[in-house]
Amino acid sequence: MKAVAIRVRGQVQGVGFRPFIWQLARDFGLRGRVWNDAEGVGIEARGDDLDGFVAAIATRAPKLARVDAVEVAPFMGGLPDGFDIDESRAGRADTRVTPDAAICADCAAEIEGPGRRQGYAFTNCTHCGPRFTILRGLPYDRAQTTMAAFPLCADCAAEYADPTDRRFHAQPVACPACGPRLWLEVAGQEVSGDPIALAVARLRAGEVLAIKGLGGFHLACDAANGAAVARLRARKCRPAKPLALMGREAALRQVAVLGPKALALLRDPAAPIVLVPSAGVLPEAVAPGMVDLGVMLPATPLHHLLCAGFGGVLVMTSANLSGEPQVVGNDEARQKLAGVADALLIHDRDIARRLDDSVERAEPPMVLRRARGRVPGTLPLPPGFAAAPQVLALGGQMKGAICLTKGGQALLGHHLGDLDDALCAEEFDKAVADYTALFDHRPELVAVDAHPGYRATQAGRAMGLPVVEVWHHHAHLAACLAENGWPLDGGQVVGIILDGTGLGPDGAIWGGEVLLGDYRGFVHRGGLRPTPLPGGDRAAREPWRNALAQLDQAGLGDWADHLFAGQPRDLLRQAIAKGINAPKSSSAGRLFDAVAAVLGICADRQSYEGEAAMRLEALAQRSSHSEAYSLGTRGAEIDTAPLFRALRTDVLAGRPDADMALQFHRGLASAFGAAARRWVETGEAKAIALSGGCFQNALLARLMQENLRGLPVLTHSVTPANDGGLALGQAMVAAAQALDLPEGR
Repeated sequence: MKAVAIRVRGQVQGVGFRPFIWQLARDFGLRGRVWNDAEGVGIEARGDDLDGFVAAIATRAPKLARVDAVEVAPFMGGLPDGFDIDESRAGRADTRVTPDAAICADCAAEIEGPGRRQGYAFTNCTHCGPRFTILRGLPYDRAQTTMAAFPLCADCAAEYADPTDRRFHAQPVACPACGPRLWLEVAGQEVSGDPIALAVARLRAGEVLAIKGLGGFHLACDAANGAAVARLRARKCRPAKPLALMGREAALRQVAVLGPKALALLRDPAAPIVLVPSAGVLPEAVAPGMVDLGVMLPATPLHHLLCAGFGGVLVMTSANLSGEPQVVGNDEARQKLAGVADALLIHDRDIARRLDDSVERAEPPMVLRRARGRVPGTLPLPPGFAAAPQVLALGGQMKGAICLTKGGQALLGHHLGDLDDALCAEEFDKAVADYTALFDHRPELVAVDAHPGYRATQAGRAMGLPVVEVWHHHAHLAACLAENGWPLDGGQVVGIILDGTGLGPDGAIWGGEVLLGDYRGFVHRGGLRPTPLPGGDRAAREPWRNALAQLDQAGLGDWADHLFAGQPRDLLRQAIAKGINAPKSSSAGRLFDAVAAVLGICADRQSYEGEAAMRLEALAQRSSHSEAYSLGTRGAEIDTAPLFRALRTDVLAGRPDADMALQFHRGLASAFGAAARRWVETGEAKAIALSGGCFQNALLARLMQENLRGLPVLTHSVTPANDGGLALGQAMVAAAQALDLPEGR
């Protein structure tokens, strides 16, 4: 009988892979051994049907596993008489770490039924539970996690050591006798009694609770209690941004429309927040002005027990003060949440890294925030990048996230927030150190946004490595190509890149562009006609400023005077005329703001980023109008003046706001669709890529697809179209440039 050495690469640790191999070897009558190390899983085996065994590794792998490669080589050494599971071996970190996974059906049944884990909030097995949020280093063993502080009792140790048990080498395994402890406290003092029952009673009474989850604390209250929601908003300083909801499936069905695709995504082990249509039964204060709700199922046993006891739907939003990172530590929670939460539902298992909840859509599929449950999952590098050096890409200023490339994979990190906040900037520095150490990453290049004022750009230049500056919208284009596996030499595509703002090579502020290019470079082929941004950054917060600039440019200054009579219009116009803090921009995001302001939506001020555009989208979804506003052309530029003239006519005629909002969406999609289509039809581009934060707008994304029907279209579905995916594109541009360098340079 021949023998082989097998190397399994991918997401193969913390998922029950070694006991799976042990059982598979028994099924095939093999002898040998299996172990974990920093490269993944190693196997040495001897037997008659090694080919069948190798084929079954990928086809029958555990549900949380992701097998990237199964490499086989001859083996000449000695093997045990049976099949052993060896201790983990140390070494360089080339394996993938499993993301945190929602409670499985077996563990959910266990905490609800009789037995030693009934009601235990930290029940888990190899099929579910915390992974990345408790991990301190590789390989993934208990001693390398925050569970190291909890020695196993005899019962748990027996499960941990039994290859036939679903808790074999489940590193977070625990029970009430040996594991983490849960309690409820008020003003720093523990309250006696069942903490879940105490928490449920307080939630039913309308209180706001802080609850320690996997990647940080949440703030929770009764979603059906308008007064409780208002209280949470006032304390959190979050006046209007939609609040996420949590409940069991039956409870969520009472407040939202859950289609088959949304249900499948909700039930995914990542347990993301999923945006779904509202049933219109909850208080308006939950998601003001929206037609969708962000809902999620309970991901942990703690949340499962809490939702089961409560029975209804809970607000479950990140526990932080406005603009700051999510709270993760117990003492931090006591200090920062004292004036926000009436009580803390808390435990003594440390959180190794801060992770917000992921936010996604099922229809059309998209990721708005990539975090818990998805990170640190990786993407394969497209064909042509196999020889690329290790690259560290640092993203942009908003929606910070970093990306590492290594071993044919790209690891796009978790959402870090906006780096203009000092605490978020600290989280960025921690993430760079954390990821590079955890994955033994040794970058040869660092890729940054070309904007010199970005915090991430400045950090990259200070690292002492060769720096590749990537133009903002080129990075968006490259990120979309990379997600879709577009080969390095796959040919040029035309990119429709719509977002807020980003620096262009001409020194202008871009945001509504048509680009022709690939990973290596691009040329500008058109876009929105530039319009002043009066007040610079203030224009992003006060939509009336954008509306004034657009209306004045369209020759409708008298209408602007009427709409914004109470605003300092003359001062703003003087600043525009003198070029004082009023740079011109082709921003699609600011165009959305301007149209919203004309329709009376958030005209004076937005309380959170994207509020005006989100409300405009929600308003448009209330209409079934089939017409589109026409936008003009000035050479390669898309001119918004005809749009605003038509809007004035319709507003004065008293047309429904929803119809006008939808006509704007249709008109924008039609204008950009026509601008991009010609490049594919003439053969200069092979496909059309849609990227940039405006494509988080599901209505715009759908209308754009309709305008491009019959053409190959590339979109984002597993990485964010917004700046959260920027680092992936930066990494690919830097890698492409490195591969094109002459050998030896």
